[in-house]
Amino acid sequence: MNGRQSMIEILKPGLFSTIQDKGRVGLQSYGIPHSGSMDSFSSDLGNKILGNNVENAVMEITMIGPVLEFKTSSIICITGADLSPFINNVNVLMNTSLVVKKNDVLSFGRLIDGLRSYIAISGGFKTEKAYNSRSMCKNVTKAVRLNKNDILKFDKSVTLSDSELLVKNIKSFGNVLSVYKGPEFFMLNSYQQNYIMSHEFSISNSYNRMAVQLKDLIVNELVSIITSPVIPGTVQLTPNGTLIILMRDCQTTGGYPRILQLEEKSINSVSQLKKNSKLNFKLKI
Repeated sequence: MNGRQSMIEILKPGLFSTIQDKGRVGLQSYGIPHSGSMDSFSSDLGNKILGNNVENAVMEITMIGPVLEFKTSSIICITGADLSPFINNVNVLMNTSLVVKKNDVLSFGRLIDGLRSYIAISGGFKTEKAYNSRSMCKNVTKAVRLNKNDILKFDKSVTLSDSELLVKNIKSFGNVLSVYKGPEFFMLNSYQQNYIMSHEFSISNSYNRMAVQLKDLIVNELVSIITSPVIPGTVQLTPNGTLIILMRDCQTTGGYPRILQLEEKSINSVSQLKKNSKLNFKLKI
């Protein structure tokens, strides 16, 4: 690393763009959410292609991408959802290292597949840390999202000749979610258990970094439980029969029965599904 700090200016922030890394580990007992990249596979992939540490911070963009002007040459990689990326109005590949030069403009077009895309940059973004993480989160960091005219800093840690183009045709997400039985799964009767595991659910219009709510209701007479720990990927059943999948910025405790727990790969998949997307649960024995 040569120590020189470089900058990117945000000309347009997009719909909901944030800086994320691997999140905050071991602080849930203090009420601090885990946070971090919603699709950890895609963000890790971008860092790995660039030769970064997977702990390096990336930009997470949702549905509508930003417009960024590079004040310094660097190397980036775009992964996750396909939001039709362009450099200087020329379409560029995803899942590969891309050289960007001083005054180049990165923009995005039509959403083709998925929901969230990631921009990794050589050396990682150098935004403010809170509790040893750069992940933006409400009530934890000063900034909740990126805004117009923000200046992002990064360390120019490589020269342009240090990178190789490594095209990867990888899709990390799908509609079948592998789950484990949650602590309160056995409170469900056999009909409810079978229904949940065989039914095709739809995502409602209530989905964000905290939770994803499903449309289809389940007949439910379970009582609420004593407030208990929850983590990203916990599936709760509310009194009115709604299933809620907790995501990266979720609360740390809850009083609804925890009937399922998604594995990491399935959390990544859910993060790439939008309103009206279909999904099925597949129980892991």
